[in-house]
Amino acid sequence: MIREHIENLEEKYLSPYATLAKKSKGRLIEEEPDPIRTCFMRDRDRVIHSKAFRRLKHKTQVFISPDSDHYRTRLTHTLEVNQVAKTIGKGLGLNEDLIEAIALAHDVGHTPFAHTGEEVLNGLMKEGFRHNLNSVRVLTKIEKGRTGRGLNLTHEVIDGVLHHSGFGVSTTHAETLEGQVIRLSDKIAYVQHDIDDSIRAGILGEKDLPQEYIQILGNSHSARIGNLVTDCIDYTRKSLQKNPKAKVSLSPRMEEALKGLRKFMFDNIYKGKYCSQERERAMFIVEYLFIYYKKNPDKLPDFYREIAKEEGLERGVADYISGMTDNYCVDLFRQLTIPKSFIRY
Repeated sequence: MIREHIENLEEKYLSPYATLAKKSKGRLIEEEPDPIRTCFMRDRDRVIHSKAFRRLKHKTQVFISPDSDHYRTRLTHTLEVNQVAKTIGKGLGLNEDLIEAIALAHDVGHTPFAHTGEEVLNGLMKEGFRHNLNSVRVLTKIEKGRTGRGLNLTHEVIDGVLHHSGFGVSTTHAETLEGQVIRLSDKIAYVQHDIDDSIRAGILGEKDLPQEYIQILGNSHSARIGNLVTDCIDYTRKSLQKNPKAKVSLSPRMEEALKGLRKFMFDNIYKGKYCSQERERAMFIVEYLFIYYKKNPDKLPDFYREIAKEEGLERGVADYISGMTDNYCVDLFRQLTIPKSFIRY
């Protein structure tokens, strides 16, 4: 069987620290193995064919509704994370199929208008809202799979998605090195590509970037990514030789430089004045829709009304709104707020 041949190749050629498909902790609902694909290859394909993944192409990365086609969206961010992570995984001898499945799935729970929408829902919901938890919810309860609701992905993929968020503040890590690779690759990718988009928008110039970090990381977009990827591979390999339980990480010097550059982006772009007006408008729309559907639960689509009955109204409304693309969210707001003529000609 082809799958068994692939699994044997994994065991023969991957690092002893890699997660082998044949040793996966499995799925919540047991399934017959695929004759060709390993369990992680199968997970990757399920994510790619999901509606939540397709909707990422119309969800904001940083800039809301940019005029140019060249700015990143949540989908292109996901693809860049995948590229960075698979390069690191290759260098460490890890399971690239598991890395790809986690990378493609990690942001499917993101709201419209990126972290702005997340902040609104987090403030409005009693239980709070975090996009990594919502990604797990989308993958396990919202998307439709073969066995009903949920894609029935492997434990290792769900664990990697759950732990992909945060940088330097979380005390928990993914169980697998592959999941840890995604967490770091996410930061490597978005800090660099958001700088690239900000320069394209005319908000930043290369000379505006803090030189104390640029001198360490590199003077160009490609140089910074290349240096960070190389450093991660070299430092993690050395760490694992000393301690088999070591985590995927950067050298202290590179990590502090990346954190410093990331803080610069938060202060000047993500939370900066340039995007503030659009953020405020986006926050108004998301908050309006949340309040509207809480007052009018009968207006929710049938699926989300069922969730509201089973898990509470806030949960049903949040599931509906968080799944929206930016365009759908704005169009729905217009339908609910813009007066229409009641005169038929």
